[in-house]
Amino acid sequence: MAEPSKVIHIRNVGHEISENDLLQLVQPFGVVTKLVMLRAKNQALLQMLDLNSAVNVLQYYTSVQPSVRGRNVYIQFSSHQELTTTDSPGWKSDQDSQPNRILLVTIHHMLYPITVEVLHQVFSPYGYVEKIVTFQKSAGFQALIQYQSRQSAVQAKSSLQGRNIYDGCCQLDIQFSNLNELQVNYNNERSRDFTNPSLPTEQRGRSSQPGYGDAGSLYALQASGARGSYSTTEMSNTAAIAAAFGGGLPPGVTGTNDRCTILVTNLNPEKVDEDKLFNLFSLYGNIVRIKLLRNKPDHALVQMEDGFQAELAVHFLKGALLFGNRLELNFSKYPSITPAADTHEYAGSNLNRFNNNAVKNYKYCCSPTKMIHVSALAQDITEEEIVTHLQEHGTIVNTKLFEVNGKKQALVLFESEEQATEALACKHASTIDRSTIRISFSQLQSI
Repeated sequence: MAEPSKVIHIRNVGHEISENDLLQLVQPFGVVTKLVMLRAKNQALLQMLDLNSAVNVLQYYTSVQPSVRGRNVYIQFSSHQELTTTDSPGWKSDQDSQPNRILLVTIHHMLYPITVEVLHQVFSPYGYVEKIVTFQKSAGFQALIQYQSRQSAVQAKSSLQGRNIYDGCCQLDIQFSNLNELQVNYNNERSRDFTNPSLPTEQRGRSSQPGYGDAGSLYALQASGARGSYSTTEMSNTAAIAAAFGGGLPPGVTGTNDRCTILVTNLNPEKVDEDKLFNLFSLYGNIVRIKLLRNKPDHALVQMEDGFQAELAVHFLKGALLFGNRLELNFSKYPSITPAADTHEYAGSNLNRFNNNAVKNYKYCCSPTKMIHVSALAQDITEEEIVTHLQEHGTIVNTKLFEVNGKKQALVLFESEEQATEALACKHASTIDRSTIRISFSQLQSI
């Protein structure tokens, strides 16, 4: 066995396992400073902030078998005492960094979108915040926050390091940046210069998503002299979508598929209908139409708005359990479904989830989990009403009712993924207390 090290070696990391999955596995024990996915070897290297945190991880998982997305993973100390991978721009390890008025903030366990306004509300109590720039990297959602004084940044880091923005999620991992000045070109939800409120919100045809990228990123980095300021970069819709997945598409998703129609087989014909399929498949894109094949009752055709959305649906739903049957999904030989009397049309439905801010919705695409997230709830809703509405679909282990930006939301943990999938398929867009609720899968593993 290798001697204790703050670097942890994880084996049997399948392609369905994401960086966030591994972060959630070890976050109860301390802050992760670096993470390297070795996809070709189904392995990962993960560096904790200190040796004690790594020792606690190993001690705990000696008696408890770690499992991620149903797959057992195996953890041991690495022979490396330190990872020497190239760091993100503007990032230095705590051992190397010096106090600076600019902070690099990484947000782990991010269940809810984090905007400039949210970050300003969190960080402004410690001093005048001049500028904020947010961006996506493989490590997750990150932000650079520039204070007027170094003392304010030091106080903010000391007070906020390791804390959650929302109860149980959105954990702050804060380092000092080595940048001297941030350049902000646009004032919008992703970047803001509070010293210059007259900046435009966007340049037509371009995105203000800043380019903090490496050779494998979809963004281009443009440093301006030694000061390390950054400019915006033109992004196609595909790049913007990839950004929602943390800078790269999920393993196995190419983004080049042009087939929009999916053949779904091994359905339970006694319990499945078009609306239930719509509720499930609309998690991954807008639905044009759905047709159940009357001559093959366990078959259905689902036409998505574009080939990329169809590819996501196939990727995340292949093998999912619904009403006791394991779904089989393949791309159909038919490019579209011909409108007919037995075809259900959804193209104009306001229940399609990607009608507005489609890129943001891609952040929530994942395979079925035991936890569902329920939103658009009535303000006076109770946990008991939510349980009553959903309990017919399985055993509810735990629930949590909370409020984000003045809007009531809930997490509901079922005993199995199949039960949560059934609840979503049957109850998304249903009504509780005159409110039409929205349901999606949550990537949280516990409440």
